[in-house]
Amino acid sequence: MTALIQIEQIFPSLTWRIRHEAMYPDMPFDSVKLKDDFDGVHFGLYAEHKLTGVVSLFSQGDVYQFRKLAVLPEAQKLGYGTKLMEYIIDFCKIQKATELWCNARVNAKEFYFKFGFRETQDTFFKDGYHFVVMDREFKIGEQNDSDFKD
Repeated sequence: MTALIQIEQIFPSLTWRIRHEAMYPDMPFDSVKLKDDFDGVHFGLYAEHKLTGVVSLFSQGDVYQFRKLAVLPEAQKLGYGTKLMEYIIDFCKIQKATELWCNARVNAKEFYFKFGFRETQDTFFKDGYHFVVMDREFKIGEQNDSDFKD
């Protein structure tokens, strides 16, 4: 039996607990809050009506960045991260984005390749993790309505 999955827009503050548990459990809770959280669009994945995964999306014009894609540790490897990625990619197409990018943990970059992301030369080290900037371009016509089924 598959879990009931629902993705919806959520308040920024609802992302913080999931970010903390999934990404930085050993750091202070406030360290997962982003200074521009209230400027972004945040999505929550509910599995059986329980908030289980989150992702935050920020835009500058038609270029979007997603940040803090996180799934609760006990729910990882169940495809929830994939569902969130597919959702924000579709969201970006509807918004007529030209590019979607992220700062990916180096040990997770293989995950993003599946969604058409490419590795850039930009890397950095922060909070004990190595990161690489990854991006995905949207081609003209990729945003057409035929991509979205009822």
